[in-house]
Amino acid sequence: MTDPVKEIANGVTRLIAPNPSPMTYWGTNTYILNDGQTAVIDPGPDDKSHMERILSATNGQIDIILVTHSHLDHSPLAKPLSELTAAPVLAFGHSKAGQSPLMAALEATGDLQGGEGLDMEFTPDRILYDGEAVAFGENDITAIHTPGHLSNHMCFKWQDQLFSGDHVMDWATSMVSPPDGDLGDFMKSCEKLLDHKALQYHPGHGDPVQNPKKRVQALIQHRKSRETQILSALGKSPKSATILAAEIYTDINPALLGAAARNVFAHLIDLHSKGVAETTENLNFLAHFTAP
Repeated sequence: MTDPVKEIANGVTRLIAPNPSPMTYWGTNTYILNDGQTAVIDPGPDDKSHMERILSATNGQIDIILVTHSHLDHSPLAKPLSELTAAPVLAFGHSKAGQSPLMAALEATGDLQGGEGLDMEFTPDRILYDGEAVAFGENDITAIHTPGHLSNHMCFKWQDQLFSGDHVMDWATSMVSPPDGDLGDFMKSCEKLLDHKALQYHPGHGDPVQNPKKRVQALIQHRKSRETQILSALGKSPKSATILAAEIYTDINPALLGAAARNVFAHLIDLHSKGVAETTENLNFLAHFTAP
């Protein structure tokens, strides 16, 4: 286990929440920024010991709380931390904010399943828009809307550091699970991040990303390669996302196959929207697809 409290860059301290799992790696990273003022990024899951650690590290003096997205491992402590410190919570919006028209339509008409770990009670005190500069000490924090993993996902850039939430990590690729995630949005968000130069990315889980541009380009290529694999596996034989995941993801922990199937489903929806995957069924998680 790595050090649960560590200064990882000038003015940046990382706290690791005690919620390790196959999906969260060693746990959720909470970041504390100091620049004459104090900001907390992603307070983390509802855990009393983690709350106490945040309060100890900040001496209870917090000016703003930023949330990258409202999954249960990132946002639940935001409200109680705000109540204790009077610091406002800033984010893109509630858990369905920013949902793409495609996902909204599919969610209304089809059984997409999904909805993993959403914090449906999350509501920020202040809604941030894409590109907004948040006043903070001597250097503003720039909010960058990066939907894909979740529709309300934001990255935050401060000086030459970028806090990438679950969009870009070094130890794993981001899960994209409809209707909360949208693969088309994910790819656009990756391209958007290439326009924001940063020395390091600090992800929601795992170590800093030391070569951000290379990692983002690798993620784009990975998704394109996965698309090719799926189309090749489809052929003319109808297959579901679960069947395809078992065929394609042959080298992962079996406990992650469910998440892999959700990623495959995201690809299938994207391919269907492009007209390169077909189904005679309603567009849902159990549907079987073929290549035209």
